[in-house]
Amino acid sequence: MDVTEQHSTLQGYSGKHFFETVGKPIQARSIKVFQINVGRWCNQACRHCHVDASPIRTEMMDEKTAKLCIELISKIPEIETVDITGGAPEGNSNFKYIVTEARRLGKRVIDRCNLTILEEPGFEWLYEFLKENQVEIVSSLPSVLENVTDNQRGKGVYQKSITALKKLNAIGYGTSLPIHLVYNPNGLFLSSGQTQLEKEYKEHLSKKYGIVFNQLFCINNLPINRFLGSLVRGGKFEMYMETLVNAYNPATVNGLMCLDQISVGFDGSVYDCDFNQMLELKSKAVKHIQDFDLPAFLGREIVVANHCYGCTAGAGSSCGGEIV
Repeated sequence: MDVTEQHSTLQGYSGKHFFETVGKPIQARSIKVFQINVGRWCNQACRHCHVDASPIRTEMMDEKTAKLCIELISKIPEIETVDITGGAPEGNSNFKYIVTEARRLGKRVIDRCNLTILEEPGFEWLYEFLKENQVEIVSSLPSVLENVTDNQRGKGVYQKSITALKKLNAIGYGTSLPIHLVYNPNGLFLSSGQTQLEKEYKEHLSKKYGIVFNQLFCINNLPINRFLGSLVRGGKFEMYMETLVNAYNPATVNGLMCLDQISVGFDGSVYDCDFNQMLELKSKAVKHIQDFDLPAFLGREIVVANHCYGCTAGAGSSCGGEIV
């Protein structure tokens, strides 16, 4: 589905719209996280991917934009974390530059790594590079069961992921360096019970493969891009939206990740979050990083639409897992 179709579908939801449910504008709070989406290229094409990434995508952040990002990060001491995502961010030629410069500035750096990229020819350097720069890794593993993971992410992905996790453990990830796994529901239900599910993941992966990791993040599937398309094709869009709406939890609003971050697209456009970025819903205050104005950005209202129900359902959902 293209962006116009997605907006039409989301706006056409027959129930209560998100803004009405929240009842008031959501105000930005700070800018602690600088999230950079460096492009849509990926060595995988997962069924649930909110980015619609794949090996045939060509949209990639160029050197000029990467340097603008680092320049801005250097000017805002409140920024604590540089969160690099994609696609497979490691496939961008500026990945090394962003990581090393962000670390030089003393920032915590997160690589949202799909694990299989580490096992691709030409990317063998990543293991030592990530270790040397003390990069925190956040990786998707939808299930501890091979068939479930491969069904969502592609044949052979599970075993490649296990191989990568073992190698990461061998160089200190999971013990001296942090690595977290991400769970996405494989169906029309919400993520739930992060603490219990983390326990089950740890027991299974340790017992069967000797693998350790730090935390499990449970993230709801938001109704955008590929997942939205599958809902529409299956006639399940209204049903899934009802599930999200009925699980709306007002206690999650104060913990939404959009309150404390900036999301920058591959072309330098500015958004409140990566999900808004995929729907081309730019920030109200600043449209492009080259025109960035900190007071205006901090004083903005967050741009919301019906997909935002995905972050406020149940225990909430964010790039760091449950909210409450």
